[in-house]
Amino acid sequence: MAERLAIVKMQPACVLDWWAGVGAGRGDLVRAYPRARRVAVELRPGPAPSPPWWSARRWAGSEDPALAEADVPPGAAQLVWANMMLHAVADPGATIQRWQQALAVDGFLMFSTLGPGTLPELRSLYAEAGWGPAMAPLVDMHDLGDMLVAAGFADPVMDQEWVTLTWPDAAAALAELRGLGANAAPDRSPGLRTPGWREALLEALATTAQQRVDGRIGLSFEIVYGHAFKPVPRARLAPEAHVALDDFRAMTRRARRP
Repeated sequence: MAERLAIVKMQPACVLDWWAGVGAGRGDLVRAYPRARRVAVELRPGPAPSPPWWSARRWAGSEDPALAEADVPPGAAQLVWANMMLHAVADPGATIQRWQQALAVDGFLMFSTLGPGTLPELRSLYAEAGWGPAMAPLVDMHDLGDMLVAAGFADPVMDQEWVTLTWPDAAAALAELRGLGANAAPDRSPGLRTPGWREALLEALATTAQQRVDGRIGLSFEIVYGHAFKPVPRARLAPEAHVALDDFRAMTRRARRP
């Protein structure tokens, strides 16, 4: 996603790094916008861990200030950056609306998320064994584009790519998949799985390695990228129109430009 920053010529004064701990994109943002003010936005930000006594960060202060999602003021930033977190929220449309509100006029959004083509090998394995859904459903990129338009974004651009990750064995693959939290499907098994079931899952995953030349466990992920701008708000034509004060100011500033 960082490679796509080059197509946007705007230099944001403020960048909101949405769920910064999950996205791990601070280094890319610092390199792209060294003079921008960066704010880490978390679901519920807690106190940052103290750096070691020998770290230069201890004397330089905290890396970035942090805000809870609910505390982000409207029109606060020129860039909202959300890397690989949207698939973890229950209502992506509401999150996209929150991004739109957090951006200033002409600000832009860049995000990435997992698409519904993720882990087809695991989903097929579960279906064949009759184990129910392997993971929670993921949103198609076309539906995400519709959500961007519904939230008031302009010029949305959506694209996707597929990435295959490999592991040396089934246990290593399962341990990393568990960290994704994608097994939070509403209709998953209501009870605890047994050790015997886990062994059956490991054996089933091991069969996928036999289909690869390198003998490793290989699983596919669909990565969806989204990019959109916040346009100047427009008042709807009606006998009586109500326009937010901030939107009215933005409309007035744009009308005064030569």
